[in-house]
Parts: sequence; C-alpha cells; structure tokens
Amino acid sequence: MRIGFKKLHPDAQVPTYASEHAAGADLFANVKAMTDEPEVVIAPGKRALIKTGIAIELPAGLEAQVRPRSGLALKHGITVLNSPGTIDADYRGDIGVILLNTSDEDFVVKHGDRIAQLVIASHFTGDFIETDELGDTTRGENGFGSTGVSS
Repeated sequence: MRIGFKKLHPDAQVPTYASEHAAGADLFANVKAMTDEPEVVIAPGKRALIKTGIAIELPAGLEAQVRPRSGLALKHGITVLNSPGTIDADYRGDIGVILLNTSDEDFVVKHGDRIAQLVIASHFTGDFIETDELGDTTRGENGFGSTGVSS
C-alpha cells in the first residue's frame, strides 16, 4: 500500500521497515528540527515530545499507530506515553512521539535514533445510537481485573 509522506525538515528520515515481514516501520528522531543541540536528554520519570520531521497522507478508513520499540522498553525503560498514539487520516503535521523514561537513568535521544514504530491499520467509524437497554452478556458490568490473572 502506498502512503504519501513529506519531509518537513531536510534531515528527516523516511519510516523504514527493518525486516521483510515487520508490521511496524521505524520512526527516527529529528533532533535537528527541535534544537541546536545534537541530542535531547530525557531524565528519569520525565517525558519529551520528539519530532520526526515527517508528515504522512493516509487514505480514509486507515490510521497510523505510534507504538513503542520493544528493545528500548526492555533495555532502557523507554516507552511511548500514549501508546498507541493515533494519527488520523486527516492529520498532516509532524509526527511527534511522546517518549517516557521509566528507568532510573538519563536517556539520550540523538538525531536519527529509531524511537518508535508506525503501524498502519484499518478502522471503523461508529454510529452511536442511544438506547434504553443493552444486550446481556456473561461478563456484564464486571471489569478492571474481573476475569483474573490465572486460568
């Protein structure tokens, strides 16, 4: 599927799939578009909006989901705060990634670092209709851990 993109900064990098069957394309930090410094430091427990310098054009009925990279999460405690972040088909701005440092050490983001992944997905738009009654289910109103942890 073709996804139109535009570089909003000359040093922006195109989202890239790291392997043949990868579901997510890597997103790259565009630190040069954000600051004159060569890097951004995210302190422990803090978050930062990291720009990619890329805008995309999605067909109606699709969204792009910004998700964490598993290696950053495991090795450095870095995650995407609003995961998955949603990029709507009508958004044309810079794809920004909100990184959260859950570790006890500073995390350094350098220009060109792979900071997240982008997954293209279809979605449906609901037509919400008010009703007096909802159909019964076995679960009913039970939520937030009601199904337990162990089988």
